[in-house]
Amino acid sequence: MTAPAPDRESRASVALGVAGAVLVGVLTATQSRINGEFGRALSDGYLAALISFGSGLVILAIVLAIWAPGRRGLRTVFASVRAGDTPWWYLVGGAAGGFFVLSQGLTGATLGVALFTVAIVCGQTISGLAIDARGLGATGPAPVTITRLVGTVLALVAVTWAVSSQLVGDIPLWMLLLPFLAGLGIGGQQAVNGQVRIISRSALTATFMNFLVGTIVLAVAAIVHESIVGLPAALPSQPWLYLGGLLGTIFIGLSVVVVRATGVLLLGLGSVAGQLVTSVVLDLLLPIPGHVFAWTTLAGTLLTLGAVALAAVPSGTIRAPSRTPRG
Repeated sequence: MTAPAPDRESRASVALGVAGAVLVGVLTATQSRINGEFGRALSDGYLAALISFGSGLVILAIVLAIWAPGRRGLRTVFASVRAGDTPWWYLVGGAAGGFFVLSQGLTGATLGVALFTVAIVCGQTISGLAIDARGLGATGPAPVTITRLVGTVLALVAVTWAVSSQLVGDIPLWMLLLPFLAGLGIGGQQAVNGQVRIISRSALTATFMNFLVGTIVLAVAAIVHESIVGLPAALPSQPWLYLGGLLGTIFIGLSVVVVRATGVLLLGLGSVAGQLVTSVVLDLLLPIPGHVFAWTTLAGTLLTLGAVALAAVPSGTIRAPSRTPRG
């Protein structure tokens, strides 16, 4: 007997969602490389992050001004919050994005990209599994299945293996804790952004709110930082360094749409796979001076792709053994 059409459609939707999640990772890694170079050229990671987020907010504000459904979505969301139908904290998911950038600025230079990524991915994967199981995301409750659990563990092992050649010792615990907490926040950010998209019926509305809140958080951090160290003498002249905000609007908007089909966990795993593959390509084609490409990076990347595919496979939920006596 063939599978019902709705089941086939559901699986096709998940497959497309996973492909979208991988694309989110590709864009995220590309943005990270651009913003990293921007921060280095500017010698100020706080201001670079604010300019990147702020430029994305400007782009979205322009689109919102000419796109009526997006404006209607804002009115719908605010009315729902005022009526008490929607929790106010659904609107502050962008704060997690701001905290991610701050943790990168505070610990990234000491941890290095490898160890920072491990801490982020660990937090993001754990929160994705927990959020899906509790039904806090846009897809409703997703039981912890054997394949999802094994895929999650395998992804954590794969990412650690991929960056094992770059890990260093003697790192203060708080420096690992900050990006780990940021990773936990990313899972929550994706969940509430998906909810805002459902309520507003507009991915543009959810993305705009994300950038608005994130920019406010980064503006406060940058003002405090610049009041202490002072402003840079000049801005970089290379135009491509200012593309981070545009890429951010694309991949955050895409994640808002994709999370409804994949759930938070699978979105996170697919994004991790995309980030690793893109990082490998960038390291090979545009190597960073002093960075040596290791075979473990390629092997771990391939294992992560397998973990994502495994987590997407349907299976039975984990249950306690039956105690029914034999007849």
